[in-house]
Amino acid sequence: MERSLNFIIVDDHAVVRAGLKHILLEAFPDAKFKEASNASRAFKYVLQADFDLLISDISMPGVSGLELLKKIKSVKPELRVLFLSIHSEELYAIRALKSGASGYLTKDNIPEELVVAVRRILQGKKYVSANMAIIMADLLEKGSKLELHEILSDRELEVFKLIAKGKSISEIAQLILLSPNSISTYRSRILSKTGLKNNAEIVQYIIKNKLFE
Repeated sequence: MERSLNFIIVDDHAVVRAGLKHILLEAFPDAKFKEASNASRAFKYVLQADFDLLISDISMPGVSGLELLKKIKSVKPELRVLFLSIHSEELYAIRALKSGASGYLTKDNIPEELVVAVRRILQGKKYVSANMAIIMADLLEKGSKLELHEILSDRELEVFKLIAKGKSISEIAQLILLSPNSISTYRSRILSKTGLKNNAEIVQYIIKNKLFE
């Protein structure tokens, strides 16, 4: 008899966790679940038990999903991680896969693709959507030249995206639980790395590259 699968679901919204669990239970009725509302709590659970798959949002207050992935890979590199996100694949998917994720799925595709993605990952394979496969093929065709947003660190990219949404320094600080001084430092680094001059140019870049969610 096959053992039950152990999943851990990480999202700061209880209704999202409940919805994911409902979908997965239909496909894996004997599965066991652990839920975490933030990345810090999820990491504690990972240290305490073994899981077949961790399913996580990327953007959460405090520690982000990408930061959680790095911490997990340092202690349990064999643990598979599937990211679910509202963010476009162009913005985060390749970054996540390069960091060791087993798959990336946008939340609007969850009803149709979640079980497909989970089954593929449990077989030891990577999951990418049809759209992501096209994006990756385009990148290969263009060569290895990085786009401006791809040279940013994970945290810089998060701040970059929030600036483009029109959030103030203080609002960003509250959203990702950092000090306003830290956010100002990240903004300075972003402008220095990308060569963009101000917030308006950040917005223009996001629009031009179709990176808005």
